Amino acid sequence: MRAKQVVAVVLLSASTALATMWGYNHFNGSKTYYYSTRESGKDSGKVPANYAKFFEGRGNAAPPGDFTDAASAAIPATVHIKTKTVRTVSNNLPKHNPFSDLFGIDPDDFFGNGGGGMRSLPEMASGSGVIISNDGYIVTNNHVVDGADEVTVTLSNRKSFKAKVIGTDPASDLAVVKVDAQNLPFLLYGNSDDVKIGQWVLAVGYPLTLETTVTAGIVSAKGRTLDINRRQSQSPVESFIQTDAAVNPGNSGGPLINPQGQLIGINSAIASPTGSYAGYSFTIPVNIVKKVVNDIMKFGTPQRAYLGISYPRDDMSDDQKKENGIKDGDGVYVWTVTPDGPAAHAGLKQGDIITKLNGEEVLTGAEMIGKIATYSPGDKIKVTYKRDGKEYTIPVTLSNNSGSTSTAIIKTSALDKLGAQLETLGKKEAANLDVKGGVVVKSVTENGLMDKSRIQEGFIILKANGEEVKNLEDFQRIIGKVSSGTVKLEGVFPGYEGVYTYPLRLSSGN
Repeated sequence: MRAKQVVAVVLLSASTALATMWGYNHFNGSKTYYYSTRESGKDSGKVPANYAKFFEGRGNAAPPGDFTDAASAAIPATVHIKTKTVRTVSNNLPKHNPFSDLFGIDPDDFFGNGGGGMRSLPEMASGSGVIISNDGYIVTNNHVVDGADEVTVTLSNRKSFKAKVIGTDPASDLAVVKVDAQNLPFLLYGNSDDVKIGQWVLAVGYPLTLETTVTAGIVSAKGRTLDINRRQSQSPVESFIQTDAAVNPGNSGGPLINPQGQLIGINSAIASPTGSYAGYSFTIPVNIVKKVVNDIMKFGTPQRAYLGISYPRDDMSDDQKKENGIKDGDGVYVWTVTPDGPAAHAGLKQGDIITKLNGEEVLTGAEMIGKIATYSPGDKIKVTYKRDGKEYTIPVTLSNNSGSTSTAIIKTSALDKLGAQLETLGKKEAANLDVKGGVVVKSVTENGLMDKSRIQEGFIILKANGEEVKNLEDFQRIIGKVSSGTVKLEGVFPGYEGVYTYPLRLSSGN
C-alpha cells in the first residue's frame, strides 16, 4: 500500500512537470495565445484579437531606458526661428465700427487722428524649425514665417544666420527656409505610416522663448483633423498625429521624433482652452512633409493631387447624417463627385464608401486626405470602395486642382493666401451703390493677410493697384500678377461715406 502511494506521488509530480512545460511552451512559443476567463461558468479560451501581438517580441515591448541618444541627435538639428514683420496700417477706418468696441478703444484714436495716414508697426515672433540638409535647408510651419520681413535662424550652438524663405504651403502649414551655411547637422526622415498608437515620441523645440527643450510622450491618435488650416487656406490638408508630448507656443515648426532619432513629423498645433499646453498636441506627418518640401524645392510651390470628391465632416452628428442621407460604414462616404474630375472619370458615384487607397485602409476623411497628399498629379492609385454591399477596386489617375495631370509649375491661388472669404458683389447691391461691380469681403480669418492689414468684414473692393475690380475673377487676375510686395486696395463700406484705402501686403521680400 505504501509503495502504491509513492508511485502515485511520483506520477502526480511527473504529470505536473509535463503540464508546466507544456504551458510554458504553449504561451511563449506559440503564435496563438490562451488565457483562462470565466463567462457564465465556462472557459472562453482565446485572447481578444486586439491583444494578438501583445505577447510577441516581449523583449522589445518595454520602453527604452532613456532618450539620450535620440535627444542628442535631434537637438543640434533643431533651430530657433525669430521673425520681424512691419505691419503697415491705415488710419482711415470708418467711425463707430462695431469692431472698435472690443477693447473699449476706437482704432482711429489708437493709430492716430484718422484721415488717411499710414503707420508702421513692427511685430516680433518666434518658433522652431528642423534642418533637413547639411547645406542649410530648414522646414518649419507656414504660420511661423508667413508675411515676415526678416527671418533669423539660431542654431543650438547660438550661431545666428539671416534666412531666406524658399517657399510656403498654407494648406498644410509648411514652409521651407534656407541659411547660407555648410556641414550642418540634420535629421533623417522616418516613415509616418509606420508610426503606431502608443509608441514613444519626443518633441523638440524652443517653447516660450526657452532654450532647446525636449519632452516625451506617446502617440495618442492618428489621422486627426482640427480644421485650423482653413484659417490660411480654402483647401486645407490635415491628417495630424496626435501626441501627449508637451508642446507650447514656440514649439511650432519643431520636430517630433521617434526613439531612433528619426523625424516623423513637424509640430504644428495644440488643443487648449488656455492657449498653453493642456495635454494634446498635433503634428504634420513626415510623409506629407517630404512631399511638400520636395515640391517646394523643385517647383517653388506644392504640386497637390486631387481625387475629386467631397465627404462629410468626421464630427457630423447622427441626425445630420440621416438628414443628408449619409450611411455609416467602414470608410469614407462619397458625398459629391466633381464633374470631369479623376473620381468621376474612374466611375465613382455619390453614396460609394471608399475603404482603401492602394490597399491601405482608410476610415476617415482626414486619413484619406493625408494619403492623397503624398501623391502628385498624374500618379495612378487603386481605390477600393463599397457599393450596394459589394466591394470593387478601380484605378484612378489623380489630377491637380485645374483638372490636369501635369506637374508643371502651378502657383497656389493668390486668393487662397489672403485669409478671407470673398464673393462678387451682387447686381442689386452694385446698383444701390452706383458702381459697376466689386468684391465683397464676407469674412476675415484671424491672422490672415487681410486681417493683418486691418481689412474688415463688409468692405467692398472696387480697385486694386488702380485697376477696376468688377468681380472675383478681376480681383484674382490683378492679385495674381503681384508675387510679392503690397497691393493698394480701394473700396467702400456700405453706410459710410468716402473711399477707404488699405495696403495689402502679399508676402515679404525674403
